[in-house]
Amino acid sequence: MPTRTARTAWTGTLEQGSGQVELTSSKVGTYEVSFPKRAADEAGGTTSPEELIAAAHSSCYAMQFSALAAAAGGTPRGVDVTADVSLGADPAGGFRLTGIKLTVRGEVEGLDADAFVRVAEEAKATCPVSKALTGVEITLDAQAD
Repeated sequence: MPTRTARTAWTGTLEQGSGQVELTSSKVGTYEVSFPKRAADEAGGTTSPEELIAAAHSSCYAMQFSALAAAAGGTPRGVDVTADVSLGADPAGGFRLTGIKLTVRGEVEGLDADAFVRVAEEAKATCPVSKALTGVEITLDAQAD
């Protein structure tokens, strides 16, 4: 299996510094990062580790859900997955991811609403990114369209 690479170049202190995250393997872009914008309610044109984790989790989950839906006898017609990744204070000091909420909506021909939710729960438990993030509480809101 392949290895994918991203690179960050950072200049300055945490509070005054900034950086650029490069998606090296795909070469699709370089994105600005800064701690003040990471900790703010508005991203102001920059990304953050949390947004990048959300992107990884939502895409991984969508793939796993589609595979499991097909294995359960369904035909995925369309799936929309949102991952909300929250950053907060760590009681031990510093910061930590405080939670991830996955929301999945979709149409899977051949699966009723209960089967859709069962597949959604199994995908949450077996998606490789979910497995990597076991130290963070992951919640799920799943509903068939």
